[in-house]
Amino acid sequence: MHDPVSSPASAPAAPAAAPSPTDLVLHQASNRLEVTFSDGRTFSLTCEFLRVHSPSAEVRGHGPGEGTLQVGKREVTITDIEPVGTYAVKLVFSDGHDTGIFSWALLYDYGLNQDTMWARYLQRLDAAKGSR
Repeated sequence: MHDPVSSPASAPAAPAAAPSPTDLVLHQASNRLEVTFSDGRTFSLTCEFLRVHSPSAEVRGHGPGEGTLQVGKREVTITDIEPVGTYAVKLVFSDGHDTGIFSWALLYDYGLNQDTMWARYLQRLDAAKGSR
């Protein structure tokens, strides 16, 4: 079961000329957000991954080294997706977090780098003796 949500999104750390989104689908049963881009790539990102990598100041901080490790987010879901202009979406999470703006370029970058990002997150979590 899934709820289709179509709208366009973009952000830092991603290539300036990221492809535009062509489809955005929230799969509630698997807690995944699937984003398809104009270059034909489709990325499936878990709600947990998106929550712990939120581009919000709460997660990233306001400067280098100020980020906060997110713990206990294994069961988090996305409860709403709100368009932000034509360049991004705001994801509302079941734990109340709703301040991250996920640009299309950021989601593309996350799709390309999710394996490395996830491994790094798990290492940080383990080092902090935290749990998902």
